[in-house]
Amino acid sequence: MYEITVLDLPDDFEGEVVATLVSRKIGSRRAVLYLHGFTDYFFQDHLAAHYIDRGIDFYALDLRKYGRSLLPHQTRGLIRSITDYFPEIDEAVRIIRKDHDELTVNAHSTGGLIAPLWADRVRGRGLVQGLVLNSPFFDLNVSTPLRVAADLLRTPLSYTSRRLPLGPSTVYGRSLHRSEQGEWDYDLELKPLGGFSVHAMWLAAIRRAQRRLHAGLSVDVPVLVLAAATGLRVRDFVPEAHSADVVLDPRQIARWSTCLGPHVTCVRIADGVHDLVLSAEPVRKQVFAELDRWMNTYVYQGNENSSQ
Repeated sequence: MYEITVLDLPDDFEGEVVATLVSRKIGSRRAVLYLHGFTDYFFQDHLAAHYIDRGIDFYALDLRKYGRSLLPHQTRGLIRSITDYFPEIDEAVRIIRKDHDELTVNAHSTGGLIAPLWADRVRGRGLVQGLVLNSPFFDLNVSTPLRVAADLLRTPLSYTSRRLPLGPSTVYGRSLHRSEQGEWDYDLELKPLGGFSVHAMWLAAIRRAQRRLHAGLSVDVPVLVLAAATGLRVRDFVPEAHSADVVLDPRQIARWSTCLGPHVTCVRIADGVHDLVLSAEPVRKQVFAELDRWMNTYVYQGNENSSQ
């Protein structure tokens, strides 16, 4: 069903680097490229099926040091800058655009921070026709003291791979995986219940990217920002975790969405979870309905038959 293409990339500070392009194609001239979040990889088959059913070829990129791309010598998810991801996105887009006239990037969480920064960099080149950002990581969902501490990482500490003393939270993982309180089956080695360790270098890179976004981008294509209606900050699992974003604050997402460019639509989804397409079935149906409405209006300009 899926094809796998390994993208060989220049070595980084830890050595050999690869990324993995996963694809499911029906021969359309239209395509979507999915970018995952932190402690994540592509496993959402129903998302791919949704696009395929609408006549759109589907691609997903397991970024360096995640999922299918993680090599034995690497630290999970560790990068020095968000721009480290640009080479694999550039190469994936080059491959996709050889056979496709139109491309939409659909990105989740940290991918939703990476995607607009990449799109801002390539504006004016016609490489992408729209961005769909699912609960993008536009700000830290932490207390003020922790936010101040994170911003102090502009010191030499930010260039070290030192692990930060942040205890893991299993709330989100437990709310998703079917071995706990959820309905989804995925590889817990690639996406552990308690997430990945957070390193100073990674957090500093995230904060630099967020400050760049907050200063204002000029993305020149339509953008759809999807966020849950409710956020919930808890350390232990509660049933309410099935109907709220327990990772990010949706109010921050809505606030910073205005910084992306001149054409942004922001939709809040009642009872949505952090990865909105992993919400309960009635909720994800609404997510897909909003996605279809937006794409037909702004990307495909009202053409319901997107395979043409």
